[in-house]
Formats: sequence, structure tokens, C-alpha cells
Amino acid sequence: MRTALLGVTGGIAAFKAAELASLLRKRGWETHTVLTRNATRFIAPLTFEGLTHHPAHVDGFAPGPSILHIDLARQADVVAIVPASADFLAKMSCGLADDLLSTVILATTAPVVVAPAMNVEMWRNPATQENVARLRGRGIDVVQPRSGELACGEIGEGKLARIETIYAHMEAAWGRTRQLSGRTIMVTAGGTREPIDPVRYIGNRSSGKMGHALALEAAQRGARVLLVTTAAAPAHPGIQEIQVETAAELATAVLDRLEGLDALIMAAAVADWRPAHPSSSKLKKSTGAPEMVLEPTVDVLAEAGRRRRPELLLVGFAAETDDLLVHARAKLEAKNADLIVANDAASAMEADDNAAVILDRNGVVADLPRQPKTALAAGLWDILASRLSRAPEGQAHDRRGA
Repeated sequence: MRTALLGVTGGIAAFKAAELASLLRKRGWETHTVLTRNATRFIAPLTFEGLTHHPAHVDGFAPGPSILHIDLARQADVVAIVPASADFLAKMSCGLADDLLSTVILATTAPVVVAPAMNVEMWRNPATQENVARLRGRGIDVVQPRSGELACGEIGEGKLARIETIYAHMEAAWGRTRQLSGRTIMVTAGGTREPIDPVRYIGNRSSGKMGHALALEAAQRGARVLLVTTAAAPAHPGIQEIQVETAAELATAVLDRLEGLDALIMAAAVADWRPAHPSSSKLKKSTGAPEMVLEPTVDVLAEAGRRRRPELLLVGFAAETDDLLVHARAKLEAKNADLIVANDAASAMEADDNAAVILDRNGVVADLPRQPKTALAAGLWDILASRLSRAPEGQAHDRRGA
């Protein structure tokens, strides 16, 4: 049975959360409820206990045999905040955890759906809009409030979305968590470092943010993710981190595990060259500038394209400074990839947001506008998931030799 965690914050629309709790039970969801102190001024916990047949929680320090906010966070398949007040949106945006509901939000790895409801001017306030944008950038689904007559008598945006609409967002969020179930996905991230001596290296400006966002999104959609990265990885129980530093180490990590993969997403910025003879001791400035001979590194994407099984989904990235589509199409053909994600190198590296053009052998598949890399990762996976081979889930599990 699917499990929902319904969070209720203080606002006149709190009574509508009871309607959602009733609908969830009718649709086969086991539902647990957490109310903020202010929510209890509008609706009693007993209402939700009657509708869900489970205790409605308010106090995070209530006595018990376990840690309540951890238990609630881990058992949820979807978390929904209905209604979400302006205060609670700000609290979520800042990562505050000063009551039971806010600590549950920080502890959960389940998808979160937020349905705001408030006065029109509070909704339009730049601080609220910045908080909403930040939450959406983290992958939280903020359900747009409706326009209409508000409880305060004013007319405008801020009216809670319809309960059926909120429920549809919850269903969609739950569906995404199962979309990649049974799949083993490898994502590479970050820029490699090729040593000149024990202190210095040849590298690039890649932060790994895009690859990490793709890895996290895949894990949240139910995949087992192998993340080969040169940077600190996001924490998620579905992600197995494989730390590397050089192109050679990355090549070994990828190619040794290629056979067990359903998809390989090569988002890392792998160095094309490395010093042929790195010094074993630190080079001294007093000896003058060294003459450095470079040699090519392993072309990991091309080698993966050569060794791949037909059913493997192989995705490369092309970060270019000019003639973006020309270079991306050439890379697609040369590397035997299924898709290339092309972006502007100057504006993509180290940034928190990005735009991308996705190409396959038939041309442009999608042109995704500039947005937070977490949101871009979700858009990319909407496309990539449909491209995975249709092997039965059990067969995908059987191939997990990585």
C-alpha cells in the first residue's frame, strides 16, 4: 500500500486538508498526518485521526520507542503540505527545523508536494516568490494556487488549488519514484584532475552539479545509481558513490561496470590530455617553467560506445563555446551515443542553472530553457526514461553485475 505523509500548516484552508485525507483513504493510500501548532487553531487533530485511522502528530517530542520524525520521514512514499503557509514556505526555503513537520521535511527522501494558500499580497511578495523559486529549484513540486475570492475578502492569487489537482500531483510524484525501479544507472560528474606534480594539476571548471542533479533525480525515481564523481556526492540511499580523480580512474570505474548498466549518463568533464611525465616531486619555481609534453587520455564515451550492448542507453554531454549544434551532432556520430546533451560551456560550468539542447540521430529532441540544474535534471529524465529499453523489471535486476 502507498503511504502519504500529509502536513497541515496554519491557515483558513486547513479544513481542505481533511478533504484530501478522506480522498487519499478512498484511493487506497495509508495516510499519516502532522499538524503544526498553528494548524490546530483551525482544525483539530482528532479530525484527521477519524479520517485516516492513524494518530495525528503535533509534538515531535512526544514519548515513544522511536524517533518520530525519522520514522514518519522514512515511511512516506510522498509528502504533501496542504495548505502551505507563507511562513512554512520560508522555513522550508531556509532549511529550518524547529517543529515536527519541518524536521520531517529535512529528513525525508520522498518527493514533496507543496500547495500554498495565503493572501494575494503575501503570495506576490518578492520574498515569497523567491522562496517558491528556491523550493522548485530543489525539485519540490509547488502546486500553483488559484485566483479567486480569498477568505480575507480580497480577490486574486493565493486560493488553495483544488483537492483533485493536489491529489493528481501526488500521484504523479509517486509514479516518478517508480519510473526507474529495477534499473541500474551510472552517472559521471565533475572535472578530472591530471597531475603535473604532487601539488599541481591540469583541470577544468566543472563543478559536478549537473551530474549530481541527474544522479539524485534518477535515485528519486527508483533507480539504483552508481555515481562516478570527482566531487562530494549528494546523500541518498539509492546512490552508490565511486570517487575518482583522473581520466584514467574514471575510465576504469565506468568500463569495468559497463555490462551491468541500463543507462550510462556521461556528464563529467573528462580531460582530453594529461602530462605525459608528471613529476614525482613538487616542481620548483627557481628551476624555471617546465616543458610539458601532453598525451591524450582515454576517450571514455567513445570506448563505451564501442563496447556497449544494443539495449544500453548511452548519453553524452557536449559543452561548447561556439557552433554548439554542429559540434554536438559530430560528437553524437563519433561516439556511437543515443543522445547528446549540448550546452554553452561558458555559462554552464560552475553555475547553479543551465539550459540544454538534446539531440538524437534524427535531430533536436528538446530545447530546455535555462533553469536550476535540479529542474533541468528532472526535464532530462522525463526524456531519458522513455528511451530506456523495455526489458522486464526482473530482467533488469538480473543484469546487475556492477
